[in-house]
Amino acid sequence: MPAPAAPWRAWWDARRTVPDFELAPFECRVLGCLLEKQLSTPDIYPLSLNALVNACNQSSNREPVLAMTEAEVQAAVDALIARGLAEPWPGRVLKVAHTAKPTWNLSVQEAALLAELLLRGPQTPGELRTNTRRMYVFPDLAELESCLTALMEAEPPLALRLPRAPGAREARTAHLLSGPVAPETAPQGPTVPLAPGRMDQLEAEVSTLREELAELREAFEAFKAQF
Repeated sequence: MPAPAAPWRAWWDARRTVPDFELAPFECRVLGCLLEKQLSTPDIYPLSLNALVNACNQSSNREPVLAMTEAEVQAAVDALIARGLAEPWPGRVLKVAHTAKPTWNLSVQEAALLAELLLRGPQTPGELRTNTRRMYVFPDLAELESCLTALMEAEPPLALRLPRAPGAREARTAHLLSGPVAPETAPQGPTVPLAPGRMDQLEAEVSTLREELAELREAFEAFKAQF
């Protein structure tokens, strides 16, 4: 079967060189949460099982929103440990840490992007820049694009630029930790154009509110853990 022509060639090539494992959806959620919390709330990282359940089931910064049980989170943790992507952290309360950064030699910026892709799925560079602010603030899109390129050119590649969907303004990037990703066929986001700059303003406001709510929840969980 002949290889497809551009712009599908990059997608085609990446399908043949993906990590030699495929994380299940719950494993992706747990790994994404561990990466996220290390960067956004280092004071409470590594995470206890209870904190990890709460992180997996957050209603903010998650797509889709899940309702994972403690048993499901524990099973995902066990699977990640077996894959060498997480490790138990002994202490008064047993906690869990990821090992993705040393395993793949990730920078802080790359870890933030990978966490966001694991937690919310394929996104445009603009969406990623907004949504990673709780973990790392990219000063411009040039740095973000450079880090995305590093993820896409890693051995094996950890991310893939999808062909731009019909009607979409930008192409989105997806992680490859769950195996090959199918190209997009439908437009994403609103179809009614907004005034210039209005989308960025709204995204920033929503992101700030979500971050503040998540920080309050995490502080409350840390306070409860003292008793």
